[in-house]
Amino acid sequence: MRSDAASASTRGPTLWLVVLALLIAAPFIGVYPVFMMKALCYAMFACAFNLLLGYTGLLSFGHAAYLGIAAYVTGWLVRTAGWSPEVGVLAGTAAAALLGLVVGLIAIRREGIYFAMITLALAQMVYFVFLQVPYTGGEDGLQGVPRGKLFGLIGLNNDLVLYFIVLAVFVAVFLFVIRVVHSPYGQVLKAIRENEARAISLGYDVARYKLLAFVLSTALAGLAGSMKTLVLGFASLSDAHWTMSGEVILMTLLGGMGTFAGPVIGAFTIIGLQNFLSDRVGSWINVIIGAIFVVCVVAFRRGFVGELIAWQRRRKSR
Repeated sequence: MRSDAASASTRGPTLWLVVLALLIAAPFIGVYPVFMMKALCYAMFACAFNLLLGYTGLLSFGHAAYLGIAAYVTGWLVRTAGWSPEVGVLAGTAAAALLGLVVGLIAIRREGIYFAMITLALAQMVYFVFLQVPYTGGEDGLQGVPRGKLFGLIGLNNDLVLYFIVLAVFVAVFLFVIRVVHSPYGQVLKAIRENEARAISLGYDVARYKLLAFVLSTALAGLAGSMKTLVLGFASLSDAHWTMSGEVILMTLLGGMGTFAGPVIGAFTIIGLQNFLSDRVGSWINVIIGAIFVVCVVAFRRGFVGELIAWQRRRKSR
């Protein structure tokens, strides 16, 4: 599945500006701000995962560990240590990047299913640590995390204020991913994804390039986890469970792997379904989402955005 860089350039910035305008207007047209903030946090998480899978070709089954460690670090520092929210978020992001560096150094020289299994095994070890240590609250999670004041000046208890801060962070992450992919470094990553042996023959230190991509992805995943803790006021074990890693894979594939907009659309689709159906069907929501995923994979193998891009290319070639 190929990047939507060419497609984005033909559509121009108009569509992106329209989407941004809709996101800005969402709280004023009746959309619940907390739902939007939660969806934006998971959209950041999916963008981080897509940087690794869609543009580097590395499948990680343990990305929930980085979301979880950042959520716990931020929550503990803000609630217990009394740190300001911005410092807590930066610390959580740094913790996720550091964990990603350790895991990457162990796993990055393996390929395919071996890489995926190593990331899953190490993530489950991290999950067990979160379950046992007293600082995380065990099965109850870390509750009552205050939002505090940004830079000691801007109170975050107002949902509308926090929404626009989360939106700004999301836009920054989205633009950062686009910049990375379009940079010379990003072009090398795509070359590694397409043909790693050829990249090695050209003299690239493939392991170093993949390690940096892995650390960048885990840092962005950590940023998403830190922001989610501030939004919801708690960090739970579900943030670090392997099922969360499965959900972010689902979001990425559903929207379109290797596209910029795909993971965002996938995240909003999954979170929207969970929010809309959870009170109506209970635990059956997992069955419904699974069925939707199977149908989409069979009928739309490239994901929503990927299929749209492929259709546009076919139409232009006629």
